[in-house]
Amino acid sequence: MFKEMDIDELLNSESDEFVLVDVRSPSEYEEMSIPGSYNIPVFNDEERAEVGTLYKQVSKETATDRGLELFSAKLPAFIKQFKELPGKKVVYCWRGGMRSKAAATFLDLMGFETHRIKGGVRAYRRWVMKQLETLEMKPKAFVLNGGTGTGKTEILHRLQSDRIPVLDIEGLANHRGSVFGGIGLAPHNQKTFDSLLVREITRLEQHPFVIFEAESKRVGKVQLPPFLLNKKEQATHIFIELPIKERVAHLMKEYRLHEHHEEFTQAFRRIKRRIHSPVANTIEEELKNGNYEYILELLLEYYYDPRYIHTAGKYAEDQKIILKVNSIDEASEKVKRLLIDEKNIIRV
Repeated sequence: MFKEMDIDELLNSESDEFVLVDVRSPSEYEEMSIPGSYNIPVFNDEERAEVGTLYKQVSKETATDRGLELFSAKLPAFIKQFKELPGKKVVYCWRGGMRSKAAATFLDLMGFETHRIKGGVRAYRRWVMKQLETLEMKPKAFVLNGGTGTGKTEILHRLQSDRIPVLDIEGLANHRGSVFGGIGLAPHNQKTFDSLLVREITRLEQHPFVIFEAESKRVGKVQLPPFLLNKKEQATHIFIELPIKERVAHLMKEYRLHEHHEEFTQAFRRIKRRIHSPVANTIEEELKNGNYEYILELLLEYYYDPRYIHTAGKYAEDQKIILKVNSIDEASEKVKRLLIDEKNIIRV
């Protein structure tokens, strides 16, 4: 018989043999899942809707019969996908109901060592929210700051590859942070972000320091928790100053605006009223010609940099380390040396 498992028991387990499998429909999985889970659905979205309608409008028995009929037809493919996964299988659905019970039962009959999460992903969401109420970032914090286009995210990725402890907030949100930050991406919702953030903060607890990018309260679709915003305000800020031509070149490479002209245009129109009218009108005219380099220069000079200068002025001088560089390569090396050489900081 398959084993029931509490969410605390799972998350406190030191075993790396457990493989999490979300048996909900693809759209449910996309909305939120336990990080690291595989999606092997009992029902697709249409089948889930059909069974749900029967449950509400006819009876539980009718819905159960139809659900078993649908699931039975796809059992060979379902079992095959499980065979391809290593380790002990831990299945879950929304609240530990019919779908995870059916999946666990059949897997047990096929000889798989199977566990089922009590309360499903809903129990996990409650656990995440409880963690966010009491979570702290214990390591000393450094914040990578600087104007738009100074390559902060790329610098963080390079530091991460050198085993420097990094909290990639934009990566967790799947958004670059600005009004144009969602171009070419599918931003995460709050539930997904919260789950990923809790996992990352827990992972970083053992390190003596962590570096993350300066972000506003909102990043794309998500809001940052108070403890992280407070940590940012108290941290040492490393400001990157890079020539505007280098910043434009980096933004062109990162955003690939020629591939996302319509998204870029729509994003600009959301902020047009905040830009001095003659400049805004010039940008709109240049959009017709696809003159992205010039547009970016105007946006940096008249929209982004004034806001950055205002925000930077809020921090005390003894909180700031200013690095004037000519390239992102130079910035990456200087930040890395600064972190490694910092007193009382050890490389990890």
